[in-house]
Amino acid sequence: MKRAFADTFYWIATTDPGDEWHERALQVSMSLGSTRIVTSDAVLIEFVNYFSRYGSTMRSKAAAVTKRILQDEDTEVVAQHRAALLGGLMLYEGRPDKDYSLTDCISMQVMRELGLFEVLTHDQHFAQEGFVVLLR
Repeated sequence: MKRAFADTFYWIATTDPGDEWHERALQVSMSLGSTRIVTSDAVLIEFVNYFSRYGSTMRSKAAAVTKRILQDEDTEVVAQHRAALLGGLMLYEGRPDKDYSLTDCISMQVMRELGLFEVLTHDQHFAQEGFVVLLR
């Protein structure tokens, strides 16, 4: 089965109807067919943190979406562990010329470990590292 990594950008865009990428993210999501979505605890933490300043309605929605992702049998959530953090930190340190976030670096390392090449994001940092960005 085909697999694609879901970045924070994707979860925000599919959750927030006011996001400029909302419609495009939903279109891409519907076109995935039987693709298995892979994400990580680090991405979900960043996703929930993003909505922390959006008021109680969006905070509740972000929490509900996160719970749904964690319970979804068709979505694989990679647990955060020290090795992933250290691997992401090494990439972060190794790219002083880039403005990659630590979460992006962890995601890139997780993708490499799992042999994933496609990522549900618009973040060009992933393209800079050789991944295929699916939201364009």
